[in-house]
Amino acid sequence: MKNKLEIFKKAPDLLDEPEVQELLDYCERLEDELVDLKFEKEKSKELIMLDMIKEVINGCNAIEKEQLEHERFGYEAPNYQATISNLKSYIVEICRINKIYL
Repeated sequence: MKNKLEIFKKAPDLLDEPEVQELLDYCERLEDELVDLKFEKEKSKELIMLDMIKEVINGCNAIEKEQLEHERFGYEAPNYQATISNLKSYIVEICRINKIYL
């Protein structure tokens, strides 16, 4: 993206025109709004929820793997109650931090 000095390099005197100044101010405000919109989109509750769901799925996959190892090799059985409690605490905490009300 070009800056205003590059655009008006061949006619710098146009920068003094009120209409050009108004247009440049308008463009600057639009750029600020675009930056704000990108930030909001990146921090949207939808993305937070997707991330949280991925973490819950990863936790479930780990417990399933533990269960398979228990059945196959006789390792200690998974502690399902602690796992469920941890997942619930994780969800509640992420929601609290990000002001997501379930």
